[in-house]
Amino acid sequence: MKYCIGEFSSILGITRDTLRLYEKHDIVKPVKDDLNSYRYFNDLDARDLLMSRWYRSMHIPLQEVAELMKQSSPEGIAEKMGTSCENLDMEIRKNTMLLNKMKELHRELEMLEASLYQCIYKKRPGLYRLKQTQKNRLLKNDDLKGIVNTWMEWLPFVFYCFRIEKGELATEEKNTWDYSWGLTLTVEDAQRLEVEIDSQVEYMAPADCISAVIKVSHRENITKRTLQFMFDDLQANGYAIQGDIVGRILLNEKRDGQTWSYLEVDISV
Repeated sequence: MKYCIGEFSSILGITRDTLRLYEKHDIVKPVKDDLNSYRYFNDLDARDLLMSRWYRSMHIPLQEVAELMKQSSPEGIAEKMGTSCENLDMEIRKNTMLLNKMKELHRELEMLEASLYQCIYKKRPGLYRLKQTQKNRLLKNDDLKGIVNTWMEWLPFVFYCFRIEKGELATEEKNTWDYSWGLTLTVEDAQRLEVEIDSQVEYMAPADCISAVIKVSHRENITKRTLQFMFDDLQANGYAIQGDIVGRILLNEKRDGQTWSYLEVDISV
């Protein structure tokens, strides 16, 4: 029998656009009626379409499906399926990692308000960081452009991290510190994602820290006054600063025309 495009697509449970796409790849080849210019499909087209859809259900690319529909063997089909299995396994692995990271971030956001200005002691993981600014001004470093483009593909594992080096803290009378921002990955995430670490990347070793979440205006610099409550806690518990101050943006909040940043701050002790 012969079927017009509307009837054929309806019987097979696909859209007309999908049918046209498969026609474009020569998977189905309707016959044009010279009298009315309509294109008609037949029962053999239905078999080819269903077989090609079976291939596509296993994530075999449409162009490769078109090749299989022209010429195939059990060995060739098995090879295509094997490649698709490998790609799907990799995709599942990445999506599982993404799901776990999203759950971690979701827990942090749920605890955000309760964590404000509360000091805790923890082990900060090792970090890899690209230094991209001096304070809030972007550095013009052509050597970093390629790395930055690559790292941006790893969001949300990558986060924006600031660093105040210990030498900045030594001057008591200095209230405003020099600091820098940059894209950052934990060493653990970098290993899981198999990220290649370039010589431009800074390494920050794991450290015991006092940690707290603060909320600052988007235009506000990080100052000694901002973190004074943490220094007071350090002194009260008999700790001394042993290294840099490192932090990250957890969330930006926009409200009433103002932007606020929630920052997690870690001071090495």
